[in-house]
Amino acid sequence: MTDEAIPSESVDVTELLHAWSAGEPGALERLIPVVEGALRRRARRAMAGERPDHTLEPTALVNEVFLRLAGHEEVSWINRSQFFGFSAQLMRRILVDHARRRRRDKRGGGFKLVALEQVQEPHGAGTDLDLLALDEALTALAALSPRQSRIVELRYFAGLTIDETAEVLEISASLVSKEWTLSRAWLYDRLRPPEEPR
Repeated sequence: MTDEAIPSESVDVTELLHAWSAGEPGALERLIPVVEGALRRRARRAMAGERPDHTLEPTALVNEVFLRLAGHEEVSWINRSQFFGFSAQLMRRILVDHARRRRRDKRGGGFKLVALEQVQEPHGAGTDLDLLALDEALTALAALSPRQSRIVELRYFAGLTIDETAEVLEISASLVSKEWTLSRAWLYDRLRPPEEPR
């Protein structure tokens, strides 16, 4: 199992999720320490391309995810993959909301646009990616191909592997790999800096 893998079933995450969905008292409190390490690693990866002076720390991002999860007692959790996929959506929303506030406050916020081709795997180290531009592009991609947009979200924001993404989406790993390549090409074209010739 890699450092980035979804936690194993040695502590039954799915069972804890089902207990939480059923409203069992204390289920969320028992779930948090089991998944916190994996979420913290994903938060660090999600923030790897941010500015060094970013005001949101990975720990704060994970805490915000847990706060938002606590408001979703009505979700019927199917399995751990669904949980990590939903957590990826929350991380994306939190980071984009944070970027919007910062940009609004600073009128530009110091973002630098980086082509997605520089992000060969999720969260290429040391890259600055304009999250607002990426969010807008993912929204546009979702209008054309919701699945491709979701694949990028799971790979980029959650740092899921091809196999984990396939498990979340209940499709083959080869299809995820193909659509990950296509969606990155589409996003590269969409996010290409204006000074680059087309």
